[in-house]
Amino acid sequence: MKSLCLQPLLVPSSALVDRRVFFANHLTTKCFPKQLHFNSRCVVVSSYSSSSATLSAESEVEKKQVFDGDKAALLVRELRNNFDSGKTKSYEWRISQLEAIAKMLEEKENEIIDALHKDVSKPRLEAYITEVFQVKSSCNEALQELKHWMKPEKVSTSITTFPSSAEIVSEPLGVVLIISTWNFPFSLSLDPVIGAISAGNTVVLKPSEIAPATSSLLANLLEIYLDNSAVRVVEGSVPETTALLDQKWDKILYTGSARVGRIVMAAAAKHLTPVILELGGKCPAVVDSNINLQVTARRIIAGKWACNSGQACISVDYIITRKDFAPTLIAALKEELENFFGKDPIESKDMSRIVSPTQFARLVKLLDEDKASDKIVLGGQRDEKKLKIAPTILLDVPEEALVMQEEIFGPILPIITVDNIEDSYGIIKSRPKPLAAYLFTNNEQLKKDYVDKISSGGMLINDAVVHVATRGLPFGGVEESGMGCYHGKFSFDSFSHKKAVLYKGFDSDPDIRYPPYTPEKAKMLRAILDGNIFAIILALLGWSK
Repeated sequence: MKSLCLQPLLVPSSALVDRRVFFANHLTTKCFPKQLHFNSRCVVVSSYSSSSATLSAESEVEKKQVFDGDKAALLVRELRNNFDSGKTKSYEWRISQLEAIAKMLEEKENEIIDALHKDVSKPRLEAYITEVFQVKSSCNEALQELKHWMKPEKVSTSITTFPSSAEIVSEPLGVVLIISTWNFPFSLSLDPVIGAISAGNTVVLKPSEIAPATSSLLANLLEIYLDNSAVRVVEGSVPETTALLDQKWDKILYTGSARVGRIVMAAAAKHLTPVILELGGKCPAVVDSNINLQVTARRIIAGKWACNSGQACISVDYIITRKDFAPTLIAALKEELENFFGKDPIESKDMSRIVSPTQFARLVKLLDEDKASDKIVLGGQRDEKKLKIAPTILLDVPEEALVMQEEIFGPILPIITVDNIEDSYGIIKSRPKPLAAYLFTNNEQLKKDYVDKISSGGMLINDAVVHVATRGLPFGGVEESGMGCYHGKFSFDSFSHKKAVLYKGFDSDPDIRYPPYTPEKAKMLRAILDGNIFAIILALLGWSK
């Protein structure tokens, strides 16, 4: 669930280019704060300009307000000192922070939903289910399971270390950085923060500047509710993110585009910092004719247009179905779309808007391209003032069309037709591995083949998107769609180091393991390793030559 085109454009610190000139040439002030002010807890963006970016000479006072590398280094150093004090390792501290988040969610639910509506016009119910409830669920699970998660895991030992015992101890990594995105700006910020806190780390959260209302709210709420000596929020855009990435972290989690993911990974590599990258890709939905048509249509709509207007990295990006079944599927989608959003979906209050004019223009370009414009079989209407595009379906758009070359991240849905449903495998495999892959069928063999032959971050049969709400399943990508995973226990594990610990006493110390390695010792060691019981007994008795 990520931003595709409006992710921060980052420049490594070693780039041989004047950063101000670079940013001035490439970015608008929708990505730059008009004014930044700082306190000891967080960086707060006070307002945003909508005009084209021009970076003029700054006064000395303005320069001091910039969150630069020195301030980032100071922040990391302070958090590392607080981590080294040991306070965040205790069960009591972790629980106190989780309880504070739970309290915040109860007390500030309306403010959170209001901020989400300001940023993306999310319907209130959708905002609650996909954002607030998701975080509540994550927090409640951590509160219930934390003691069990923290408990060392017993491991059996071998004859070569007898007598001994062993366990795996989960210890916090240290200071972690979480860079979240704009399309689910609340849940994709706090869900990994919950995991990092549960594991006992100190945390810096960098929310997306493209969702300024939610970013500002997160900064204010986390300052009020959480322990600011261990959890901080840094607001801002490219300069702030770049300054943070220049620092040494113990882990980085980034949600966004593959392009920026490469930059994050390159910055992390300088310090050998492990990363979790939650990216995306073109998520396919293969639709067989052996289905409940109405249910399938409703679930596809829920996984596309009712999911932040398609602005989600796990939303259905394109459909593959049989040529003779496509008209039937399109008719069902059309009927259910009208049931959901009315005859004029642009006026519906149950659809989110496109996040920005830039994203809107990008989506319109996909629709108006010559290769795609005559393939529209449903929708295509748009309202630039409202930043809304009606649910749009394209049929058999050519492979070289822009809409099939990039992740759509909006309310446009191409349908590709094939003669046999099994032909869909080759189409999916010809693309980078997606974050999610969907299949609608009642054919059991087709289900088995799809799971076996299609590689994706996650997979869902006969529904879309809702697999991410199953806490027992990991959420993460593969290859181009990401690396690493989180959610529930997987979050705790991802922000923990699994330390191997072996315990031995001093009672038994046979000479056989020590030099000089005589032929007799060699025979005895082989007998022990081979399981010769008589030789093992002699070794346990401390046999020597």
